[in-house]
Formats: sequence, structure tokens, C-alpha cells
Amino acid sequence: MARFLVRVRRTVPPGLRLVLGLLLICGGVLGFLPILGFWMLPLGVAVAALDLIPLYREGLARGRALRRRGLPRPPRGGR
Repeated sequence: MARFLVRVRRTVPPGLRLVLGLLLICGGVLGFLPILGFWMLPLGVAVAALDLIPLYREGLARGRALRRRGLPRPPRGGR
């Protein structure tokens, strides 16, 4: 699976990787059908994570930078 992820990272554009991952996940949900399989679920999650994890880390870094500057945090839900 690692070889496949390296190949996908090198050859597939970033936005398309997320779409490919979601399609693999959808195909994995239909794994009971003859052509599709449940093997598509973990592969789809891994391919989608290639795009989602860097975006998540970037968002965390921006949040930390805003807190260092002393800007007010957005209010949390509740009261």
C-alpha cells in the first residue's frame, strides 16, 4: 500500500486525490457487490488523508500564530 500511496502522491494532482479517496471510500461501502470490495475503504481513507492532513496541520499552525499575536479567540458554542 505504501508504494501505491507514493505513486498517487507523485502522479495525481492534490484536489483530485481527495476525490479519488472519496470514490474509493464509496466503493468500499458497496463492498458486498461482486466487483467492489471492502479493501477500498482503508485505501480510500489513506488517499484522502494525503490531502486532508496537510490542510489540518496548516489550520492548526494558523490558529497558533493568531494566539501568539494576542488576537481574541472566536467564542465557543454554548452560553
